[in-house]
Amino acid sequence: MNIVPTALPGCFVLEPRVFRDDRGSFCETWQRARYAEAGLPVDWAQDNLSRTHRGVLRGLHYQLPPQGKLITVVDGEIYDVAVDVRRGSPTFGQSVGVVLDARSERTQFYVPPGFAHGFCVLSETALVAYKCTVPYHPAGEVCVRWDDPALGLAWPVDAPRLSAKDAAGLSLADVPVERLPVFDGI
Repeated sequence: MNIVPTALPGCFVLEPRVFRDDRGSFCETWQRARYAEAGLPVDWAQDNLSRTHRGVLRGLHYQLPPQGKLITVVDGEIYDVAVDVRRGSPTFGQSVGVVLDARSERTQFYVPPGFAHGFCVLSETALVAYKCTVPYHPAGEVCVRWDDPALGLAWPVDAPRLSAKDAAGLSLADVPVERLPVFDGI
């Protein structure tokens, strides 16, 4: 497996090894020992699957207690974003965006706990699978505006379709300080 650091410490693009022959291809999307050796979580609490249509933007979401995510696109293509929202972090408010697609059959994106996460769909539809380090906790969820000018995100869609919750997101500056995860030095 190849681990590619991003501009934000703790966020990684992962490239598991793909085996191809005339029948097709195969790859392991997660293997405990390999991911542990890379210093990534191995105790996942929840797996999710999302089918989303072109032009839809989901996010930017995070929760308390903080939740890390390992994102894989099973079908289609997305633009995936992580924003550091950890109070006291030297990279607070900074972001990284990556394109993930099923054609590569191997690219994953690890978003650590304490980061807001969102994606928009670039293909007709996208099937996105993601593992979570802690279960979804609705009462602890926070939604940051996808178009918060202070974040300066360069989404590849001009007028995305949003849920009511995402349309009502807060600017990061308006999130109450007690609703921000705390930077733990990692």
